[in-house]
Amino acid sequence: MASSLNLKSVVVCVPENMHRSKTDHCPSSMRLSGKARSRALSAEFIGQPIMMNTKTSIHEEASICISRSMQWWKKNLKPNMIEIHSAQELLNSLIGAGDALVVVDFYSPACGGCKTLHPKICQIAEMHPNAIFLKVNYDELKTMCQALQIHVLPFFRFYRGAEGQVCGFSCTNATINKFKRALSKHGNERCSLRPPKGLDELESTNLVSTSQISLHSPLEDLVLI
Repeated sequence: MASSLNLKSVVVCVPENMHRSKTDHCPSSMRLSGKARSRALSAEFIGQPIMMNTKTSIHEEASICISRSMQWWKKNLKPNMIEIHSAQELLNSLIGAGDALVVVDFYSPACGGCKTLHPKICQIAEMHPNAIFLKVNYDELKTMCQALQIHVLPFFRFYRGAEGQVCGFSCTNATINKFKRALSKHGNERCSLRPPKGLDELESTNLVSTSQISLHSPLEDLVLI
């Protein structure tokens, strides 16, 4: 099922060497018991410097591990998959798409459902080169996403030319058929003499009220048609 947003959750990746057996890399003297162990330890370590690895702590290693594992959202992207970095960029992309179908993919690097679904979305994007897939990182654009009333991830909104938003829903790898049906329904070729609508009036109003887009945007008249 879809992952509810929980910005306070922390993903911890345990360093690989913490999974090893307790006896791995342990001196033979450490496997002795009682007085024999004490004598062996004294003989082995007295007069020897104790070396400690202070280059990276467990927390630092965990941070590095998390950073590496969270790069999934940058992998296997297709030419028609575009990362959005601002509300104005989202607005411009919707207007500039003309009559092409635009799929806005709201995700978070920490969302397990988003990560699982990502390879499938990349495959679908490759099979539909005429559609445009806009990727929105919730963690990066939290204020914008809240203004657009995105409350669950992964979440998708479909926009099409003069029709504006045609549907929106949450979807996971288990319910990918819902995504495919929407793509089939709204992805057929069409041509409209009217300009693209872009965001709905409520969406635009919310973004203006939170200063995400300018009230005097040159595209405003097109958006609110």
